[in-house]
Amino acid sequence: AYFFLQVIYARRLFGISPPKISGPPEFERIFRAQVNSSEYFPIFLALLWQAGLFFHQGLAAALGLLYLCARYCYFMGYKASSSERLAPIYFSAGVLWILIAVSALGILHFFLSHYVGLNILQLLTA
Repeated sequence: AYFFLQVIYARRLFGISPPKISGPPEFERIFRAQVNSSEYFPIFLALLWQAGLFFHQGLAAALGLLYLCARYCYFMGYKASSSERLAPIYFSAGVLWILIAVSALGILHFFLSHYVGLNILQLLTA
């Protein structure tokens, strides 16, 4: 919602009324940062839910906070200059990959323990 509000403020600041999406480079960077973040949000939510449900809620919450912080840094960097968006976008992509791995491990453990009767955690601690 914060990013969406920033687009509204930028529209007012630069005098760009909807449905226009082009204007000064400053406006276009803010608009693209908001759209890019919105495109990744469903993926993030699905992975966060799966990681919390199948692996560990605390780790999923910590990764979720890291991702949101990285996306905020991405937005602010992109707002300033298109080159300043790169480090935060790589970091947020890394967090998404960790969420994918944690989700996959949690789902694998669930299926192995539920359908095969193989508890990996007991094997690792033995």
